[in-house]
Amino acid sequence: MASLPNALVNPPASLRLPPGRLVDTTVDGPWHEPLLWYGEAPAAVGDWASLRATGRNLGLLPVLLDVGTGHGEPADWGLDPARTTYPGDHDPAAVLADHWSGYEEYAELAGPDDAGVRSDGAGARSDAWQGLAPAAAPRTDPDSDAADTADLVVEGVPWLRDVRPALVPARRSADIPAAVGWTGPLNHENDVARLCAVLRSWEDRFGARVLALTFDQLVLSVASPPSTQEHAEAVAAEHYAFCPDNIDQGISPLKHYAEQAVLNTHLWMFWWD
Repeated sequence: MASLPNALVNPPASLRLPPGRLVDTTVDGPWHEPLLWYGEAPAAVGDWASLRATGRNLGLLPVLLDVGTGHGEPADWGLDPARTTYPGDHDPAAVLADHWSGYEEYAELAGPDDAGVRSDGAGARSDAWQGLAPAAAPRTDPDSDAADTADLVVEGVPWLRDVRPALVPARRSADIPAAVGWTGPLNHENDVARLCAVLRSWEDRFGARVLALTFDQLVLSVASPPSTQEHAEAVAAEHYAFCPDNIDQGISPLKHYAEQAVLNTHLWMFWWD
């Protein structure tokens, strides 16, 4: 995929990092340059913001990596950049529409209590893909919101155990999974760049930032989430196409997921079984 020169190859004097490791391990052997750097010590409050300031002019973006999930460290995650295309080559609406076909089966299982993603005004469910949800009105600066949310994650969330600070050579936050060839969604999507195209759209519409990665989980900070139930249900439809396991094996029916995991929620978490 197209990228800026990788500042991890020949680090400039301005790139002063704490002790850490460079990762170039992929499923096919060593990559031709480091895919990421991550710290040896657990992340501390302020690390995300500090790394953002350190790397922003070098083409390096911060992310938190959880190495305590039992799947080893990033070198053990089966990173596969050779499989990954460029996020900008994909249309997010087309990607989501392509993955939406599974909702019909879900809707049948959910039953009549699920009001559907969007209704016809009379309460009838519409299971057809209806396109991208509208953008939310900007409320806060996405990077400032991400820094605050990162600090909350570092202070402790139940599903993350050993969080490390990391830097990835990427053009924008949404591209981080593609830049490292992350294979967390492999059972759902073989080319993570297609999902990164959706992340780019969420960046633009909701001020999303890729905040953390585990072996199979993705955590986003969201500066401007939907503030009405109707808007949240429209976005929940995108979440279903992006990561069906969130609903199929998590919160259902979809309208409950919208209320509990999307509406006014500044932290979006996705996991693939």
